[in-house]
Amino acid sequence: MSIFRWGWNSYFEAIWNETEHENAVPARIVSAARGIWRLAGDFGECPAEAAGKLRLAAQEGADWPAVGDWVAVERRDKGDAAFILEVLPRRSQFVRKTAGKRIAEQVIAANVDTALLVSALDGDFNPRRVERYLSQCWDSGAKPVIVLNKADACKNCNEPVHKMESIAMGAPVVLVSAKTGYGFVDLERHFEPRCTLVLLGSSGVGKSTIVNRLMGHSIQEVQPVRDSDSRGRHTTTARELFVLPGGSLLIDTPGLRELQLWDAEDGISHAFLDIESLALQCRFGDCRHEDEPGCAVQRAVEDGSIDLARLENWRKVLREQAFLRRKVDLEARQNEKQRIKQIMKGVRRMYREKHSS
Repeated sequence: MSIFRWGWNSYFEAIWNETEHENAVPARIVSAARGIWRLAGDFGECPAEAAGKLRLAAQEGADWPAVGDWVAVERRDKGDAAFILEVLPRRSQFVRKTAGKRIAEQVIAANVDTALLVSALDGDFNPRRVERYLSQCWDSGAKPVIVLNKADACKNCNEPVHKMESIAMGAPVVLVSAKTGYGFVDLERHFEPRCTLVLLGSSGVGKSTIVNRLMGHSIQEVQPVRDSDSRGRHTTTARELFVLPGGSLLIDTPGLRELQLWDAEDGISHAFLDIESLALQCRFGDCRHEDEPGCAVQRAVEDGSIDLARLENWRKVLREQAFLRRKVDLEARQNEKQRIKQIMKGVRRMYREKHSS
């Protein structure tokens, strides 16, 4: 299978040509689990491990190879294995704070064009969780699409659809049933050949069933959710990239029991644009939106324009970001983000000039 089938294009070609890669070839990471990777390129597929220099430099943080990454690799053992030498600059990345008490960044998926944020229309329906996913997604560089699965298990879908549309801030909301196939024509309108999508959501929302439906056959194990709370068990244990029949690329991920945001202030501003726009109308610039006179946000809560639970979630994610700033040198990270943005601008300029000549 050609490397172009895995999403390689002239954009990444321009990045590759920026530096020399002696004895190395480009490849994409199509699977990752517990420090074991599988690569795909012009040479086919093979397992890989991180080279010593990369292992020392990455320290399993944001620079650690993730599914969807384009990497420079050196093939070994007559092509049956490879060393990952370098991770190429990412066009986008969906990240989170690592689970637990450790303060570090974890990349869930890289070089994603569209993120499918899956929520189920059963006992686990949770708009507040989707607000978190939207916050991180708007910051990632990928376009979000909210997917409401299990329409077959919902007697009246209009209410949850309306709730999601009220918090979507411009993201499309698609109602589907992976069990029956309902709504998949509408969902696949957001797919394009060679573009990369990622499925994100908690355990039990039906991501594996969606993968099976899109692939046209069973490729992922499926287990029923608990009747008591509609929660599922992890049936997907590794992040993996699939080539769909229509030519799109889909990254499936294990269910996330928690999504702690990482350096997502711009995404939060987008995800809660209605509240932040109202905050600008408050009488006092330092309004806390609690009991101050002239608070436009509290007035919106009182007249029903803003859900109180949504306001509380906004406050919660802002507190988390403030805590993160105290624990991490985000100024240094912001400088690095700006450096990468300048590199990307140069690559885009080269890309435009190449195609206009």
